[in-house]
Amino acid sequence: MVNVAFIGPANARDRGWVLIDTGVAGTGSQIAAGIASRFGTSRPAAIIQTHGHFDHVGALKELGEEWDVPIYAHDLEHPFLTGQQSYPAPDAGAEGGIMPKLAPLFPRSPIDVSARLRSLPDDGTVPHLPGWRWLHTPGHVSLWREADRTLIAGDAVITTGQESAYEVAVQQPEMHGPPRYFTPDWAAAAASVSLLASLEPSLIVTGHGRAMAGPEMLAALHRLADNFEEIALPRA
Repeated sequence: MVNVAFIGPANARDRGWVLIDTGVAGTGSQIAAGIASRFGTSRPAAIIQTHGHFDHVGALKELGEEWDVPIYAHDLEHPFLTGQQSYPAPDAGAEGGIMPKLAPLFPRSPIDVSARLRSLPDDGTVPHLPGWRWLHTPGHVSLWREADRTLIAGDAVITTGQESAYEVAVQQPEMHGPPRYFTPDWAAAAASVSLLASLEPSLIVTGHGRAMAGPEMLAALHRLADNFEEIALPRA
């Protein structure tokens, strides 16, 4: 249903790697098992949250405390991570499948990790990740490494039709805009997709769906950017 990402070499030293996002509630042990298979007993230097939706912060408090690690997020996401503000209600009328109709049941209440929460640097650098930069793709941040043209996009674009339970289950890679039921600002969403397409990435890792790479991925990303209103927006 949702992805996390590990950035760092296999068997990295303690505090020698970074975790991106923390999945849904109850997946802390799954994430820890994946970490153990790649990094052994080493702990991350930081957790970077692309945004604060329930399906990206499920194990955040648990893992942050276990590892005694700083958590970085965009300032606009801080109210949702300090117990101050709930996310707006989702658009249950967004078309595309059963998931929008179920969305009102999804958790919206904030979590409180304020003791560990830090702001991403204003200069666009990413703490503990030399060579990476963060880009504000409103509603999320995306992470970009110019050296090998790798993009971690949060939910600014995704590679599965998140509105459809069938597509979520099958995970056939295809380029989509952000989840319709969780997107309040479609103009900002369109601008974000145009920005990401302009980077000409070689590999894209999204918050939902499989990673995609190569010319077909790039063509699909440009097609989404060029035809965003037709492809991504809910029909009236």
